[in-house]
Amino acid sequence: MFKKEKIKRKHRRIRAKISGDSQRPRLHVFRSLKHIYVQLIDDTKGKTLLAGSDHEISGKKNKTEVAFMLGEKIAEKAKEKKIKEVVFDRGGNIYHGRIKAVADGARKGGLKF
Repeated sequence: MFKKEKIKRKHRRIRAKISGDSQRPRLHVFRSLKHIYVQLIDDTKGKTLLAGSDHEISGKKNKTEVAFMLGEKIAEKAKEKKIKEVVFDRGGNIYHGRIKAVADGARKGGLKF
């Protein structure tokens, strides 16, 4: 089985257990080889409330530091929309490295998981 297929299977299992609503949207993280993308999704309405990516962050830093800064930035945007709590969706990836950095940055920015 290929790596992407394994990630998709894990993501399906995760999504069967978690779901976001307007009070607690789902914080979904997508990690590619070069970039990282984050969305806050309301699954009951099927709408993306907020989105962010590492393209918004300037300056030369390593990928993990950029992911941490992205987590802080998405927490700021969520505060503006009066969102305080989220459900974390790691997207089938292992919770370490850049995925963990996004979560830590969001927690530091004020979001509760």
